[in-house]
Amino acid sequence: MSQAYRTFFGFSKEPFSSELKVEEILKTDAVLAVADRVDYAIRLGAVALITGEVGSGKSTALRFAISRLHPSEYRLVWVTAGGGSILELYRQIVWELEVPTPSHGRASLTRFIRKAILDLVLGKKQKVVLLIDEASLLRLEVFAELHTLTQFEGDSKPILPLLLAGQNNLLDKLYWRTSLPLSSRVVARSHLEAVDRQGMDHYLNHHLGLAGMNHPLFADQAVTAIHQGSGGLFRKANHLARGALIAAAAEKCQQVSADHVRLASTELI
Repeated sequence: MSQAYRTFFGFSKEPFSSELKVEEILKTDAVLAVADRVDYAIRLGAVALITGEVGSGKSTALRFAISRLHPSEYRLVWVTAGGGSILELYRQIVWELEVPTPSHGRASLTRFIRKAILDLVLGKKQKVVLLIDEASLLRLEVFAELHTLTQFEGDSKPILPLLLAGQNNLLDKLYWRTSLPLSSRVVARSHLEAVDRQGMDHYLNHHLGLAGMNHPLFADQAVTAIHQGSGGLFRKANHLARGALIAAAAEKCQQVSADHVRLASTELI
């Protein structure tokens, strides 16, 4: 769609973009809660869970939490899960660790991963953190085995903290009996809820400010429409807000109305 709305409203950059710098992230109570739990799990070398609906801000909260880890002290291994086998996950981890692997068998990959982690921890004096995003996509048999990666010296050395992020059914999978060895290592969990109407108003104004706008553009009814239309979830709110701005600019309206939001909603699923 045309970017003429940016000129019409005087935006300095694309509003409601997902490409945020860490310092631009809105530090809500939920984001800070995720960061605190991540810090706690890393300190203990244990497991933390971050769950939430699609578009609730999980990845953004994780970015903020991870940004507090100094890169010279920590080595983050961030992988995005698929629905494949444990071998597929191990290959992703090996790739992120940049470890040469002459063999791709399960036992060999496990050995290569553990050696690479020990080399980082003992040799380079770095703390390794394994983050698995979209972990709710993992098969149950993966959850049954994943804990073995965190076991060093008879499970007496908690040197590989594990962060699992995913949709709400991630918790359901960890309740299975076969997942008990992994779920018993969970020390903290954070669930990102949909925001209320006041939180949405704060969120919209925050993003307008990032785009160079120092005054509200959305009428009260428009904020309510965005909140209701998005279900309080940020990703869909971004799409509705940007679409409503485009609709308002097309009509040469300096303020976004609920009708503009409703028009924007016809473009979304």
